[in-house]
Amino acid sequence: MTAPWQQARRILCVRLDSLGGVLMCTPAMRALRQAVPGRTLTLLGSPSGVAAQPFIPELDDAIAWEAPWSKFATGPGTAAPARAHGSGMGLVATLAARAFDAAVIFSTYTQSALPAALLCQLAGIPLRLAHCRENPYGLLTDWIPDPEPATLVRHEVQRQLALVQRVGCRRAAPGLSFVPRAADVAAARMRLGAAGVDPDRPWILVHPGASAASRRYPPGHWAQALRLLAQGPRLPLVFTGSAAEAELADAIQLASAVPAVSLAGRLSLGELGAAIRLAAVAVTNNTGPAHMAAAVGTPVVDLYALTNPQHTPWNVRSRVLFHDVPCRFCYRSTCPQGHQACLTGVAPERVAAAVCELLGTVRPHGADRPADMVTETPAETPADAPAESPATSVPT
Repeated sequence: MTAPWQQARRILCVRLDSLGGVLMCTPAMRALRQAVPGRTLTLLGSPSGVAAQPFIPELDDAIAWEAPWSKFATGPGTAAPARAHGSGMGLVATLAARAFDAAVIFSTYTQSALPAALLCQLAGIPLRLAHCRENPYGLLTDWIPDPEPATLVRHEVQRQLALVQRVGCRRAAPGLSFVPRAADVAAARMRLGAAGVDPDRPWILVHPGASAASRRYPPGHWAQALRLLAQGPRLPLVFTGSAAEAELADAIQLASAVPAVSLAGRLSLGELGAAIRLAAVAVTNNTGPAHMAAAVGTPVVDLYALTNPQHTPWNVRSRVLFHDVPCRFCYRSTCPQGHQACLTGVAPERVAAAVCELLGTVRPHGADRPADMVTETPAETPADAPAESPATSVPT
């Protein structure tokens, strides 16, 4: 490790997008923290990202800020440890007052690190590390010329580990971090029991929502998948989601005409993590709970819209289901073609078969394993994606 970074004790970790993005940075955060005894990490992130801080042991604190250049920004930018700071200049003052020794700016290859680098420079943070496609001059003290996507595309976890290795932080344990508290586990168990689901026996968690419309499996497909799962393995089905997604869960359950329990809108983030940990299998879209499942070690069936190639479940037993399309990797929150074929082309029979495979049970009638189902690996990736990912699968 370079001498200046060896002396850095108070580090700001910047990740300004979603919960899933923060979780995929946790192995790199672990490497940062373990490299220097007594080092502390503070997350600067979106409100949804910093909500995970109490469940990430590598993080000591968090500052919430809705960056005006982020995808889901609704205003000119607000910031808070738990209260608003207002404008970007208010955030600069907040960061300056914290007297951070260094900042590590985590970004996907579709994001620029330079606006955050400018904030950190204005706040007087002396060391600033990020990937960058152009020469940042004084905005960054340490940087890696970004090789993605021109020469390779890596899993998001690998990208962030490579970043911190630049300043001498070697890989720690590879898993994602999300640790529900004992109170969250107790509350999740109580809610399941009150709904008639024995938390100590196998059950299936179904999370049908996603923040981006392009990443939502169609409700009719969900309903048919539930009907197949009701035929076998005949385990309790439990919906999760935000309060805004409760109506979606109810509509899917009604259309499926099978018994199911909905906890949508009734779980805190910690309780959701605990519920995912208690489930035998989680079935989700490509959204935050898929990465929470990876963090807590629950096998996951990921209905993976081909909007991005590098965000598949990491270091967990999984099935990644998608239908290959010419327009893959569009990076869009709404399908630009209007057909969502990368998801609508995933037959419900594939979903049911994937669940049963992860459960190790007999598949329901009519759900034979199709030739284009992705095979199990520690971390799976759609076709034509990472040159350096642990595995690549090509659907037929």
